[in-house]
Amino acid sequence: MDEAKIKQLKQFVDLCKSDPSLLSDPSLSFFRDYLQSLGAQVPPAAYGESRSVDDESDDDDVADAKPHVEEVEEEEEEEEIIESDLELEGDIVEPDNDPPQKMGDASIEVTDENREASQDAKMQANEAISEGKLEEAIERLTDAITLNPSAIMYATRASVYIKMKKPNAAIRDATAALEINPDSAKGYKTRGMARAMLGQWEEAAKDLHVASTLDFDEELSAVLKKVEPNAHRIEEHRRKYDRLRKEREERKTLRERQRRKAEAQAAYEKAKKEEQSSSSRRSGGMPGGFPGGMPGGFPGGMPGGFPGAGGMPGGFPGAGGMPGGFPGAGGMPGGFPGAGGMPGGGGMPGGVDFSKILNDPELMAAFKDPEVMAALQDVMKNPANLAKHQGNPKVAPIIAKMMGKFGGGGM
Repeated sequence: MDEAKIKQLKQFVDLCKSDPSLLSDPSLSFFRDYLQSLGAQVPPAAYGESRSVDDESDDDDVADAKPHVEEVEEEEEEEEIIESDLELEGDIVEPDNDPPQKMGDASIEVTDENREASQDAKMQANEAISEGKLEEAIERLTDAITLNPSAIMYATRASVYIKMKKPNAAIRDATAALEINPDSAKGYKTRGMARAMLGQWEEAAKDLHVASTLDFDEELSAVLKKVEPNAHRIEEHRRKYDRLRKEREERKTLRERQRRKAEAQAAYEKAKKEEQSSSSRRSGGMPGGFPGGMPGGFPGGMPGGFPGAGGMPGGFPGAGGMPGGFPGAGGMPGGFPGAGGMPGGGGMPGGVDFSKILNDPELMAAFKDPEVMAALQDVMKNPANLAKHQGNPKVAPIIAKMMGKFGGGGM
């Protein structure tokens, strides 16, 4: 036998001595059974009944690979942003919830007579206003609107509602005026003043600014001086909290992205360690082609004989069999039990490279099949049993293929 392959065989045996659990690999069951057939004492670890230190360390590695998302520095969940109270200046009034006032019919045809009567009603309303008779003024202006629903009539009645502190009614009339005449300065002015009375500072400022561009007056200027500061404070307040909410959302998005990244990294590391652990258990630590990792297959074949095949001339290294044999065996003088070989005799030619078998996916898969392995072990124990397996469609092709791998030298 080649000296280098003898050395490899010795390394494999030493490895099995240091870690018998390697023999628990299903693909090595044939070798384990072979040892037992020689009377060898096989430790329980070879059947997977106990775990090696390496296996335990592998499991520790896998456990360590669990996602440690908590290691990602995450801030505590931020509290909901609560806006502070905003201090504003100016008095506001309670909204008026009276039923809507009577409005004019925009579809009527306004005659000259109606127009003159409408003007007379407006003059009477102005006199009532000067005398502080606001309810009467509203009645006269309502008559005027009924006769001639014009923008100026609506805007005038809106101004009276402001004096009566009825901002909602004023807004309805001012809006009606602007629908008739979008450039009504008095419509914007009265609606802006009514909105200010309700504390709608930003809307009020918009209306009053438009009014000032159409027809500026001192009263409008005075109202704007009260409204604008509040409108500015509200705008700055809103921008501040919009910015805070946006920043909070960005931080939340960043934390979520970091969490997903950490989970993905942890999952990758876990899968990688599990694969390494699985590979380590499968390989048994010796890189190569023999199940468990011996390079180049079983070293050099078994020169001289497969079970029952003409014996193993000289046995393993050294003539005259294996002195003392495997543990518990009485040596193997001249070959496996059942010498004489199977029909076609001659035994297995020396120098066979077992990697041809071990690197064959079909054979390796067959070795994991309990039925096939049982048949092979049966033949190993008694080569004469080969005949009873020739009719098995699962076993016969495997035996034939193995014979082919051995060069047809007869099994």
